Amino acid sequence: MSRILAFAGSNSSTSINYKLVKYTTSLIKNHDISLIDMVDYNFPVFSEDLERNEGYSDLLKSLKNKIVSADGLIISVNEHNSNPSAYFKNVLDWLSRVDRNYLADTKILLMSCSGGRRGAMGSLEVTKGILPRFGGEVVATFSLPSFNHTFEESKGITDPELALAHKNALEIFLSQI
Repeated sequence: MSRILAFAGSNSSTSINYKLVKYTTSLIKNHDISLIDMVDYNFPVFSEDLERNEGYSDLLKSLKNKIVSADGLIISVNEHNSNPSAYFKNVLDWLSRVDRNYLADTKILLMSCSGGRRGAMGSLEVTKGILPRFGGEVVATFSLPSFNHTFEESKGITDPELALAHKNALEIFLSQI
C-alpha cells in the first residue's frame, strides 16, 4: 500500500482545485491517503534575509516531512495570469531551501482546473517544468476546464470525455507508485 499526499496549490478557502483533489482522492482505494488543505499552511514571502534571520518554521518542516514520506503526490495547481499562483510558487521556494531534493523519487499526478476554457493549462505546464528540478517525476497530468460547467460536488466530473481523461490519468499515476 503506497502513501499518497494530496493538496491543491491554492490557499483559498473556496478553492476549486482543492475540490478536484478531494474528488480525485475519493476514487482511490487500497492506498494510505493524506489530504491536506493549504489554507492551514501560511508562509511569509520568501527572502534570503528572512531565511537567514528566522530559519525554517516548524510548519514548513512539517509540510516537507509529509511530502518526503509520501510515495506519490496528487497536486492541482491554480492559475493567476497563466502562471502558478504567487502562494504556490512561494511554497515551492521555501521547500526547496529546506531540502533541494525534497521530491526525490516521488511520482506526481499533476492537475489543474479553472473556470475558463483553458483549465489553467499555463500553470500546469509551468509547474510541470518546475517539479523535476526538485527530484519529482510528473507521471500523469489532467486539466479540467470550465469547472462550474464540468464539475458537481455530488457527482464529480460531469463531462464524459473529461471524466475518462481524468480516470486514465489517475490510473497511470496509481500504476507508477
